[in-house]
Amino acid sequence: MKKILFIDRDGTLIEEPADEQIDDFAKLKFTKGVFRNLGFIHSKLDFEFVMVSNQDGLGTNSFPENTFWPVHNFILQTLEGEGITFDDILIDRHFPEDNAPTRKPAIGMVEKYINDKQYDIAGSYVIGDRETDMLFAQNIGCKSLILGKNGMDWDKIAEILFAGERIAEVMRTTKETDIYVKLNLDGTGACDISTGLGFFDHMLEQIGKHGMMDLTVHTKGDLEVDEHHTIEDTALALGECILKALGDKRGIERYGYCLPMDDCLCSVALDFGGRPWLVWDARFEREKIGDMPTEMFLHFFKSFSDSARMNLNIKAEGNNEHHKIEGIFKALARSLKMAVKRDIYHFELPSTKGVL
Repeated sequence: MKKILFIDRDGTLIEEPADEQIDDFAKLKFTKGVFRNLGFIHSKLDFEFVMVSNQDGLGTNSFPENTFWPVHNFILQTLEGEGITFDDILIDRHFPEDNAPTRKPAIGMVEKYINDKQYDIAGSYVIGDRETDMLFAQNIGCKSLILGKNGMDWDKIAEILFAGERIAEVMRTTKETDIYVKLNLDGTGACDISTGLGFFDHMLEQIGKHGMMDLTVHTKGDLEVDEHHTIEDTALALGECILKALGDKRGIERYGYCLPMDDCLCSVALDFGGRPWLVWDARFEREKIGDMPTEMFLHFFKSFSDSARMNLNIKAEGNNEHHKIEGIFKALARSLKMAVKRDIYHFELPSTKGVL
């Protein structure tokens, strides 16, 4: 079945001026990255391109036709010169107060596609720059990619369309723990962490926040026994979730960082090479930090590296125990962020073996 990219014009292909009307060549400026990335999408993927644009009052005294078409046609010609052509161009001329059924986010302009069984609407996307574009996608029944929302730009749009989203979920249930983990490797650092251990929650939040990953961890463990099963099984589920989200690992940087935190220097180097190993060089004198036993730090990272099938080398020095372990988690997050970065223009396995 065919898939469609419903692409907005103003604010998406070209930058939108303050008066929201591109009626003069002096106002025309293409959005950053649109040529390279949209050209890549057009050449590499089998989407139909449909431009869908609201042009308020086009053809009225407030927006005469003769100020619109020269600029519009130049936009199309310039994009075509970069290998970007449209299968259909749909323009609504109504004002917002008209409440026209053809004006986005209403779907009148695209009903012919929605009702045509040859199209995979659920697998299609709206690419835009406004909340109304996101609502337009919801009304159509497809996905949306909104420029400027959560750091979305044309580089990220091309990456998602070409290589897919890297979102994974893991549920792990035993007689000792019940765990749910959800991870978006390309998120914004949003976290929803609840393990029953406050300090452990704080450390896991470092991974999401500083790794720019959306991370949900809900753990219910037998804390009436002790903290061991909760920490160990959470590490196993988190590692499995990262491995699952990475998929075939094509295009990733693979390797990952050291950072100071006050009196401490923490180094975390990693390799998603598929061979789990942990080197741990960090000493803790306190029995607990918060409600987390320090003896479980080593165990957490060993379980995590085993489950994620990564080589993990951790070193830390300093005097403040809290700073030391927090620095380790932050360095881990930055290492993960570096290692999972993906380049669709060099989309191959980073290995001479041909397998990771």
